[in-house]
Amino acid sequence: MTNRRFLTGMAVLVLAGSLAGGGAWALQNTPQQPPAAQTPPTPPAPIVVPQQSRPVPGPRAAAPVAAPQPATQQPTPPTASTAAPSQPAPVAKPVATTPDKPAEPIKRARSSVAILQALDKVTTETMRFEAPVGQPIRYKTLIFTVRACETTAPDEDAPDSVAYVTVDTQPKALPGRVAPPGRQIYKGWMYANSPGLNPLEHPVYDAWLIACKTSAPVAPAASR
Repeated sequence: MTNRRFLTGMAVLVLAGSLAGGGAWALQNTPQQPPAAQTPPTPPAPIVVPQQSRPVPGPRAAAPVAAPQPATQQPTPPTASTAAPSQPAPVAKPVATTPDKPAEPIKRARSSVAILQALDKVTTETMRFEAPVGQPIRYKTLIFTVRACETTAPDEDAPDSVAYVTVDTQPKALPGRVAPPGRQIYKGWMYANSPGLNPLEHPVYDAWLIACKTSAPVAPAASR
């Protein structure tokens, strides 16, 4: 009894093993189907909106034609191309300035008469006399002619009187004889306040300027 059960069990195991092996062999030899290709998803169809049908226009009545009116010419505004070119802004020029002129010096006052004084060194005799400008005045053998007599202006440093004098020597003619020719012994400016600046150089006589005046001379007292 025991052996029969054992043999039956073995037989069952063998049968189960053969069935299992046959199933495995059948699975190995069965050709496998390739996987089906995936189709791409179909895009949704566009939504078509139906257009409204337009009514076909029917025949219209012809409008009355108006008489043509004369066209009035309107002024055409200037465009950028026809507009007058803009003038450039004037350039400011520097104003020419002249330098201030220096103040002109005050002119000296001119006189018509010069007051002179002469000295005889031999006799020590002195004499003051008036000499009108441009008029010869004789003192002994000397002839004084004043060409100009001026007084310094207020803007000068030192006030003074100056005279331009010429002195000629001419001895008097003796009775029955012709007077010897004269000669000039002095020419220049004499200064009242500086008599030694440009003095008359003569061995017998000396002379200098005293002042200038505008009045007429009293008399040629120096003439002899």
